[in-house]
Amino acid sequence: MAKTGMHERRVVITGIGTVNPLGNTVEETWQSILNGRSGIGPITRFDASHLPTRIAGEVRDFDYQQFFPEEMARKARRLAPFCHYAAAATTEAAQQSGLKAIQEKHTIGICYGSGVGGLGVQHENSVALETKGARRVSPFYVPMSIGNMAAGVLSMVWGITGPNIAVQTACASANHAVAIAQMVIRTGMADVMVAGGSEGALIEISIAGFGNMHALSTRNDDPETASRPYDRDRDGFVLSEGAATLILEEYEHARRRGAPVLGEVLACGMSGDAYDFVAPDPEGRGAALSMKMALEQAKLNPDQLGYINTHGTSTPTGDVAEITGIYDLIRNSPEATHVGSTKSYHGHLLGAAAGLEGIITLQALREGIIPANINLFNPDPDLPPVQLPTEIVEKRIDYALSNSFGFGGHNSTLVLGRV
Repeated sequence: MAKTGMHERRVVITGIGTVNPLGNTVEETWQSILNGRSGIGPITRFDASHLPTRIAGEVRDFDYQQFFPEEMARKARRLAPFCHYAAAATTEAAQQSGLKAIQEKHTIGICYGSGVGGLGVQHENSVALETKGARRVSPFYVPMSIGNMAAGVLSMVWGITGPNIAVQTACASANHAVAIAQMVIRTGMADVMVAGGSEGALIEISIAGFGNMHALSTRNDDPETASRPYDRDRDGFVLSEGAATLILEEYEHARRRGAPVLGEVLACGMSGDAYDFVAPDPEGRGAALSMKMALEQAKLNPDQLGYINTHGTSTPTGDVAEITGIYDLIRNSPEATHVGSTKSYHGHLLGAAAGLEGIITLQALREGIIPANINLFNPDPDLPPVQLPTEIVEKRIDYALSNSFGFGGHNSTLVLGRV
């Protein structure tokens, strides 16, 4: 590994992969967005007829077995869905990056996040304990439920022996994973990092729990328009599942091996609201601090941002708080920046959301296409005056920002640039 100073080591993206309600590849996902297609539909995993919310963003037509080597087949059967999704997303990203060709596996590391990890495994074993007794609790319960297992599984699949880190900061997890991965590369601890997040929490208890918080949309008769960030009639988020992986790499290392350079990770901002368990600071001060930190580190002015992909979950208070923080950032030139949430398409993937939205933001940079805000029928009159396009915008974008915030007041901001 190179021993240059940390500020001389540029960090670029050489591979991306995802599995989510819009598709099981990046291309499928991007085409869904270009076509304005929502991935939200009725829940099919279990009988939700007794629940107030009966819609979600499910991963479809997915077979995890193809993403694990033969020697791991038996172990893979025991893994929770969030590990399966992580393996799938990383396989696509690794193939694009050419990760397998790197011989020195100790120069590659992993930083991967999940908001709730193996929630289904926890629930199933709790029920077994209560109804059948302690002897019916699986001996695999602990390792298959802990949230760091996706990072561990990825190291086993790819033989990666460098730094291995797991992150659990709710819905900010994947952005924080990218942030830490960037830092690891800049300090010279690794040349390549596998970063992102995964979530597989579409089970009855999660729908019931979020539903009893009044956090979920109950627009069951019209699932495709249920997620309505910034709309006057929004009534909560739509729970989804999936994973997203970004391969980060030191720029010169990527050039030497002829890897594709898709974009650059310029900076990451982080802050804490210090306000409430689940509610955001209503003034958006934590969000604004995270964004300002990221721009300062990237040495950019707000008017240089062509696009901001927002956290925008479609909740009554959260949407206004974030846009308030964004307007505070760009108030001197709001016309320069287009703003939007793609959760109107794919719903909320919790700990995987930031990874997917980071990939979508990167695609916007590469293609010069800003996604439309679908389902924005009646913009909330309480929103500050920012540009929320309801049609695709085609323009060159040199710099873009992606926000993700989590319960507990965790705020994260990723700044990406064209190369």
